[in-house]
Amino acid sequence: MAVTWIRWGRATRRGALTVAVAGPLLLGTAVGTAVAQEGGGHEEFVLDDPRILESSGLQASHRHPGVYWTHNDSDYAPEIYGVDSATGRTVATVTLQGVEFRDVEAIHLGPDGDLYVGDIGDNLDGGWPHVWIYRFAEPVELADTALTPTVYTVQYDDGPRDAEALMVDPVSGLVHLASKKRDGSGAVYRQPEQLTTEGVNTFSRVFDTDLWVTDGAFSPDGSRLLLRGYFGAEIFRWSEGEPEPIGLVRVPLQPQGESVTFTPDGTTLMFGSEGEQSRVTPVELEGDQRPDDVIARQEAAGGAEGDGGSEGRSPDSSGEDGLPAGLGRVALYAGIGLAAVVLLGALARARAAG
Repeated sequence: MAVTWIRWGRATRRGALTVAVAGPLLLGTAVGTAVAQEGGGHEEFVLDDPRILESSGLQASHRHPGVYWTHNDSDYAPEIYGVDSATGRTVATVTLQGVEFRDVEAIHLGPDGDLYVGDIGDNLDGGWPHVWIYRFAEPVELADTALTPTVYTVQYDDGPRDAEALMVDPVSGLVHLASKKRDGSGAVYRQPEQLTTEGVNTFSRVFDTDLWVTDGAFSPDGSRLLLRGYFGAEIFRWSEGEPEPIGLVRVPLQPQGESVTFTPDGTTLMFGSEGEQSRVTPVELEGDQRPDDVIARQEAAGGAEGDGGSEGRSPDSSGEDGLPAGLGRVALYAGIGLAAVVLLGALARARAAG
């Protein structure tokens, strides 16, 4: 912390008292700010690759920390990009062989470690009799590679429709799609019991939604389902394939909000947008919107700290003042000492000046 020396001149006792009070407060604020900046959690980042112009799907990697998989919308090369959130740079490009992207809108990780890519968009709003899902294993190595995905042909039990959200339940492994309807008649659909590469897989309507859905995501533990639109998002408690609405989630203002994913720890939603140099913005979940495993972890951590007292705290745990244990007291004592030195110096100068 930089220390600014003040030229007192005709210092008064009032001025010295002001510094004596403000000194510890300023020092405490400086230390607290530094801790907050270092402990920040998930950060916003920019998709820096000039090839990514219409990022319409987003998935946090569970194999490679800090990496997010994304892809372009319609009429682009059949490529999936792994982006390092620390730099915004693409660290892996997966080229899908044997397929052509028609209107790719979503990507989601399955419980088997496979990535599912949804070529499910329909700008004709129901003009395509069928759509496709591409499935492949998330690469072990972060490097450019080419592979042939498994391809599933898909239709809906109530006829063709436009869709931009694909979600894979991490508990059951079942794929869900959400249609996008401007008139509020959208719905979430579920795959048949088994997906097959032979013939067509018919997805069944599960529940309706009034949201104009542009993407969706399951929490890593499978206890929450989020559906997002351009300007809003709704989150559901998810149990045995049944949704229970638990509120709306704040969506950051974006040029064209097209994507969302949970961070691997389940605490935060990362919202993406189309456009050149588009930003991915975090929104931390609170209250019942947090997945069950996040609530359990945080309650267990809080209980352990409360029961163990100062003896049970780790070196990084927080004290009552919000600073790491011990650091708050150090800052306070240092501030008092500094203020005392300043106060005594000011009084001495004031006395010498008469």
